Amino acid sequence: MRGDVTAAPLNPFDAPELAVGYEAWYATEGRAADQAERRLLTWLLSGLPQPQTLVEIGVGTGHFARWLASEGYRVVGVDRSAPMLAEALQRGSVPLIRADAADLPFANDAFDVALLITTLEFLPCPERALQEAARVARQGMILGVLNRWHPLAWQRKRSGLSVWQVARFYAPPELARLVHQALHRSVASMTWRTTLLPAPWVQSSSRLPVGAFIGMRVVLSKWKG
Repeated sequence: MRGDVTAAPLNPFDAPELAVGYEAWYATEGRAADQAERRLLTWLLSGLPQPQTLVEIGVGTGHFARWLASEGYRVVGVDRSAPMLAEALQRGSVPLIRADAADLPFANDAFDVALLITTLEFLPCPERALQEAARVARQGMILGVLNRWHPLAWQRKRSGLSVWQVARFYAPPELARLVHQALHRSVASMTWRTTLLPAPWVQSSSRLPVGAFIGMRVVLSKWKG
């Protein structure tokens, strides 16, 4: 649904109609998913030592960034898609910067936490994006991806929409392996949960890899506390 896609020849997030219709999903069929994902993201952030400054990489239309700002965080959003950023700006978003996830225009340790929410799936070089996120974050990272093991991922692929054809989904062990491969000894700990579970637990989160959405907290070893 969102990301800083750099691969040629087509970036589906450069389509203005996608940016315009993006927020409508959260107000309709995606309402329950939005609530469940926010609940999980809140829990993941609570495991870090009182973060104040956040950078959301792949901010899209600013949906999660606006919510995080309303929760009292100081948030900066980054995305490569001009139409997505234009839509975010129109909606009164947080400060926005157009940049590539693989080459962030920030100093080392510029933020407490870096977030990539439904972003890694659309990046041609996710390892490099994780390395950049770790470089600019003092404490750690919050990752959110669609679970490859869940039927929703298969449905997205079968939809035929270009935005899903470029996506690469991850199962929980694959996401953990990607983080370790990208960051090596920079990782102090990883914690993940899934949400969007089968009814009636759809709003809950679990250590079982059965939910449609994976949330992961990565604590970096450079953080001294």
